[in-house]
Amino acid sequence: MTAKGPTFDAEGVEVLPEGECLRLLTTQPVGRLVFHEEGLPAVRLVNFVVADGTVVFRTAGGQTYDAARRGDVVAFEVDEYDIDTHSGWTVTAVGHAWTVTDEAEAERIAGLPVRPWAAGERPHWVRVDIEAISGRRLLPWGRQQRD
Repeated sequence: MTAKGPTFDAEGVEVLPEGECLRLLTTQPVGRLVFHEEGLPAVRLVNFVVADGTVVFRTAGGQTYDAARRGDVVAFEVDEYDIDTHSGWTVTAVGHAWTVTDEAEAERIAGLPVRPWAAGERPHWVRVDIEAISGRRLLPWGRQQRD
């Protein structure tokens, strides 16, 4: 059995397999939560961890918390890039956001290494169930896939 090589999209950007997307998601401490706020797209930076196939973070409340209380479908994005080599990757997870209200679950995730960077209390836990995940990697100049 031969190992399958990377696949590329029509623009020559590497399409990452699901397992690599999940691995890369765990390598960054900060991501972007994308949700809707009064009918318009909104983006918030949050520090997070991945636990049991979910993205977990804390929030003070407001629109982020409201989206989770409603169980909205959200996107969560992380990336890394190198300006000098024009290389990098991006991973986007999509799923429903939920507030953590179960005491046993809240106690379990309270032990996770999520420490808010912003000042102020962040008493609410939110989890995003990863229902779909995708990613792309841009290789350094000169190593891109060509037609």
